[in-house]
Amino acid sequence: MIRAPFTLAAALAIAAPALAEIPPEHTVAVGTAETVTAGEHMVVAAHPLAAEAGEVILEAGGSAADAAVAVQLVLGLVEPQSSGLGGGGFLLYWDAAGAELTAHDARETAPMAAAPDYWLEDGEPLGFWEAVIGGRSVGVPGTPKLLEHIHARHGRLPWAVLFEDAVTLAEDGFEVTERMAESVADARELDRQDAARDYFLPDGDPLAEGARLANPAYADTLRLMREQGAAPFYSGAIARDIVATVRADDRRGLLTMADFAAYEVIERAPVCIGYRGDEVCGMGPPSSGGLTVGQMLGILERFDLPAIGQGMLAEHLFAEAGALAFADRDLYMADSDFVSMPEGLLDDDYLRARARLIDAEAAMGGAEPGTPPWREAAARHADDPRPRAGTTHFVIRDGRGDIVSATTTIEMGFGSRLMTNGFLLNNELTDFAFAPAGADGLVANRVEPGKRPRSSMAPTIVLRDGAPNLAIGSPGGANIIPYVARALIGILDWDMPLHEAVARPHLLNRNGPSFVEEGPGAAQMAAELESMGHAVEVSDLNSGLHAIRITPDGLEGAADPRREGVALGR
Repeated sequence: MIRAPFTLAAALAIAAPALAEIPPEHTVAVGTAETVTAGEHMVVAAHPLAAEAGEVILEAGGSAADAAVAVQLVLGLVEPQSSGLGGGGFLLYWDAAGAELTAHDARETAPMAAAPDYWLEDGEPLGFWEAVIGGRSVGVPGTPKLLEHIHARHGRLPWAVLFEDAVTLAEDGFEVTERMAESVADARELDRQDAARDYFLPDGDPLAEGARLANPAYADTLRLMREQGAAPFYSGAIARDIVATVRADDRRGLLTMADFAAYEVIERAPVCIGYRGDEVCGMGPPSSGGLTVGQMLGILERFDLPAIGQGMLAEHLFAEAGALAFADRDLYMADSDFVSMPEGLLDDDYLRARARLIDAEAAMGGAEPGTPPWREAAARHADDPRPRAGTTHFVIRDGRGDIVSATTTIEMGFGSRLMTNGFLLNNELTDFAFAPAGADGLVANRVEPGKRPRSSMAPTIVLRDGAPNLAIGSPGGANIIPYVARALIGILDWDMPLHEAVARPHLLNRNGPSFVEEGPGAAQMAAELESMGHAVEVSDLNSGLHAIRITPDGLEGAADPRREGVALGR
């Protein structure tokens, strides 16, 4: 059953817009937002073929973990610019039988040969494009081991069954969508390596919308993975191919087989904060997503948003909360296995004090980081957030009540532009700070051997009375954090229909200018924010919010109309 459609144009006309200077990708073919309902199970993913693959697994009695494997394998084929076996990610899992929420870290790692000066040349940081494209930007992928890891813990169906749709599509081909074709046409340096050029630019021209595209090399990789699990990616032929590809590139990387052999998925405690009676839970370090979303919500809880409603005051408060939270993020947050993290970033008294810095009538014009309760006194220098292209998010709820909320990525769209065995390699190491230190001290997110770069990925599960009420997340680089926080406020504070919450025009502030999403109403929103002292930029903010809400009447799902995702369920 489907509720009445809600167009993005209508949303833009009603509410406040917002976007950022380096969008994850440009919005193409804006679709219609709708809330899909189901009684037993549901998948919301960034491509119809991926959602269908997950739905097939759920119909066969598979768990949310089983469906996650099938969904990700298909996404790596049909949405290769965003995620795949050459990347990593973060996954939250709700085990209904044990009433337990766990967080799984499959973030890529730096080579053991990497040093803090990894991104310096003659003492100066490399230029953006010199760094992000090529072998030096590639970290050890985590996605293959994540899929094996989550299936081993929560799978119900045989491993081999989960590969059927992806193998068939890779062999027989699939239709190139407008979004994929536009992404290929817009990408820089896709022709720098033979494998990527031959696949994405056949006969020298970008893939065209509607073209039939097969990937026999990916099919071979899937068959090997179906038979041997993730081992070939970490100690076998595929790992050797990745190392050779990275080290042969003219922007040579330092990865070795020892780096791959040492890689592990880490099960971590989720980061949770109370918000108006619910528990909002996400990923902790090395992702900054859960903590920064949590800080924004913890600051905003000091204001009665349900009573304030959806007006300019609420928009101003949201932007100011973002500035305060990003000030802390950029100074303190990084891989906590390598650097000390303040224990009090979500402390109630600390967030109350941060909220008192907000003037309801005027922008603060830039926030300073706070001093949360913690023991370390070492000087630190802030790292700047860098929006990137790429990344995907999917949510799944199976018939027994297990839930997956997963964000996976190869970093910028098309990653490093290096391809092997039918999949692209990430450029995740550019999520580290380019300069390891500044005038104030060391940067927490500096490169170190074996370290995981800071992420903004924010897969989220909201618990109400001890059970899941909502699963949500988005791609979007550093913008993921305000995308998710804004949707949460729409749902939890204003009880917005799910499709309206994910289609709602974006406004965000990463402790700089406030970005307003271009579209109807953007000019008026920008003018009103400017009258309150905000520096405003109107931009194309391309999120990919996907959500499932669990209600007394069943399941609701919605996909962000800015991309091509769908919600499927029964």
